[in-house]
Amino acid sequence: MKIQGNQFLSIERLQHQYLGTGRQQAQVAGQDAPSFQDILSGKTDGIRQDGEVKFSKHAANRLIDRNIELTKEQVERLNMGAAKAEAKGINESLVIVDSLAFIVNVPNQTVITAMDQTETNENIFTNIDGAVII
Repeated sequence: MKIQGNQFLSIERLQHQYLGTGRQQAQVAGQDAPSFQDILSGKTDGIRQDGEVKFSKHAANRLIDRNIELTKEQVERLNMGAAKAEAKGINESLVIVDSLAFIVNVPNQTVITAMDQTETNENIFTNIDGAVII
């Protein structure tokens, strides 16, 4: 489809401009990339590809505000705790590693908040459906 008047680009020119040489290049580039089904499967599995939990912005800020520095071994234990919670079907888990407490959204593998023993004065945790002590 071409529009008269040279004011607008034709679909073919736009395709060439944004996709390079047209359909052939898009198909070749797609061969190296994962399929849509692979990407969708990875997102719905509930586990990140590397098996590690990620920290929400709120949790990252709490770590900084509370001067909490995690060792590699503590992060590994936190990941292990999240994996155990997932195996038991827990959605929102309290994971305790040493004197640190983490609230983890298990389906998203995301740490929602983090605190150390000084912040857990009342020892009350709400909106969780399970706890893992590592």
